[in-house]
Amino acid sequence: MTPIFELCDEYITAWAALDPVQAEMHGIVGGAGNGTDYGPDGYRARAELIAATLGRLAPLEPTSEADRRAAAHLRERLEADAAWHETGEQWRQLRAQFGPLSQVRDGVHLIAHADEEGWRRVLTRLGDVPAMLEGWRASLAHGLATGLPAARRQALEAAVQADRYAGGTHAKLAAEADGTLVAELAAAAERAHEAYAETARFLREEYAPRAAQADGVGLERYKVLARKMLGTDLDPHEAYEWGWAELDRLEAELVAESDKLSPGASVAEAIDLLNGTEYVTGVDAYHAWLKEWHERAVDRLDGVHFDIPAKLRTVDVTIAHDSNSGAPYYTPPSEDLSRPGRTWWPLSGRDRFATWNELATVFHEGVPGHHLQFGAMKASGDALSRFARTVFVPANAEGWALYSERLADELGWYTEPGSRIGMLVGSAWRAARVVVDIGVHVGLPLPAGTEWAGQAWTFDRASTVLRERGHLIEARIHAELVRYLGWPAQAISYKLGERVWVAAREEARRRSGFDLKRWHTAALEVGPIGLDGLVDTLRRIDASNE
Repeated sequence: MTPIFELCDEYITAWAALDPVQAEMHGIVGGAGNGTDYGPDGYRARAELIAATLGRLAPLEPTSEADRRAAAHLRERLEADAAWHETGEQWRQLRAQFGPLSQVRDGVHLIAHADEEGWRRVLTRLGDVPAMLEGWRASLAHGLATGLPAARRQALEAAVQADRYAGGTHAKLAAEADGTLVAELAAAAERAHEAYAETARFLREEYAPRAAQADGVGLERYKVLARKMLGTDLDPHEAYEWGWAELDRLEAELVAESDKLSPGASVAEAIDLLNGTEYVTGVDAYHAWLKEWHERAVDRLDGVHFDIPAKLRTVDVTIAHDSNSGAPYYTPPSEDLSRPGRTWWPLSGRDRFATWNELATVFHEGVPGHHLQFGAMKASGDALSRFARTVFVPANAEGWALYSERLADELGWYTEPGSRIGMLVGSAWRAARVVVDIGVHVGLPLPAGTEWAGQAWTFDRASTVLRERGHLIEARIHAELVRYLGWPAQAISYKLGERVWVAAREEARRRSGFDLKRWHTAALEVGPIGLDGLVDTLRRIDASNE
C-alpha cells in the first residue's frame, strides 16, 4: 500500500470513529454501535481531522495513476469539507427530512441484527439517541448565539419530523428482538422517543422564533455548498439559463409522447389518464412490483451492458414506513458486501401507488443506477483507495443515476403504458430543480416568458414551477421544496451531473472502437469523484484505450 493509500485508509478509520452514524450509512460496519457527537466538540474534532489530513497529504507525491486519482479525490473532498466548516454550516445544519434528525433515526435501523451481537449494537446506538439529539441542539444553539441561524421554515418542518419520530419510530424494531434484550430495547426506545419530543419542542419554541426568515442562503454560501455537491465550481447564471432551456426541450418531448398515448391529449391530461389506470393498490402489491422490476433489471443487464458480480445481484427493497419525505433513496452495501445495497420507498400516507412514473426511479435507485455504481465502488478492492470506496460526490452519483434512467430509455425498457412519460416527467422535475434551487438561493429573477418575469422567487412561485413545469404531483411538492431549501445545491446535482455523464459518453463514442459495456466498466471503476476529476479521468482512459 502506498503512502497516499495508507493516508486514505487512516482518514476513513479516524472519520468512522468520529462519525459512527455516517460510517454505518456508508457501509463501514463492525463498530460497537456508538452514536455520533453532533455537538460543538464533535464538529470541531471532525474539522481538525480534515485539516490534519490535508497537511499530511500536501508533501506526498503520487507514484502511479491510481495514486494520482486517490490523492486528487481526497484533496478535493477534504477541501470542500473544510470550506463547509469555515462557513459555519455545521452550526445551522437542520436540513429537514434529510438532516441529522433522520441520520440519527436511520442510523439505528441500518445496524444488522441477525444475532445477539447485532442486537447489542442496536441497543448501544438506540441508547445514544438522547445524547446525539442533545448535542445537535447544542450546536444549533451555538449557531443562534453566533449569528448563524438556519431558516425558520426548516426549524418548523424538522419539528414536525421530530414529532413523528416521537410517536414511536423505534417501537417496531425494539419489539422484533428476542430474549433478554427485549425489555432493555423497549426502555431505550422509549427514552429515544422522549428525546425526539424534546427536540421538537426546542425547534418549535426556542429555535424557530430566532431563526432566519429568508429561505435562500445567498451567492457566497451557495458557491461553497455547490462545490461540495458537484466537485466543480458552479457558474450559477449559466446553469440557471441551461435549466430553463432543458425544461423547454423536455416539455416538447412530453407533448409528443402524450399525443402518442392519447391523440390530442395535453401532458396534464395524459398524466390524469395514467393515474387512473397504471397503479397498484396496497403496500404488499407495491413491494412485489418493486422487487420484480429490480430483479428484471439485473437479469437484462448482466453480461450484456454490464458485468454484475454475484454479490451485487441482490438489492434489498425496503418500504420506509415512517418516512414522509416523498423521495425514495438508496443506501450502499457494507465494505465487505455482507450487507446488501438497499432501496428505500416511502409510503407518504398512500395505499395506491402509480407505477407509470416510478419505473424510472427503480432504474435510478437500483440497477443500473446507484446500486451498480456504489456496488462497483465497494467491490473494487485495492483498485480504489478506501476513501474513494467510501466518499462520493453527489453530482457524480446522482448524475449517473439519472443517466441510468436515460440508458433504460435507449435500451427500450419503457414499454409499460406511460412509463416513458414517467421518465420524461422525472427528467423535467430534475430540470425544474435546477432553476428553483439556483433561483431561490442565489436570488436570480424569474425569466421572461414566465408569469412573474423579472420578479423574485417565493415559496408559492417555486411550488407552481415544480407543479406546472416539473409536473410534480401535488402530494410531493411541499416536501420536495422544503428539501431543496434546506439542502442547497443538492437538487442541482442530478441534472448537472447527468449533463457531464452524457457529454463524456458522447465524446468517447466518437472515438474508434467504442464499446458501451467496456466504457461502462471503465467509468464505474473510476469511482464517484468530482465532476472536474471525472471529465479528466475519463479522457485519460479513452486515450489509453486507443
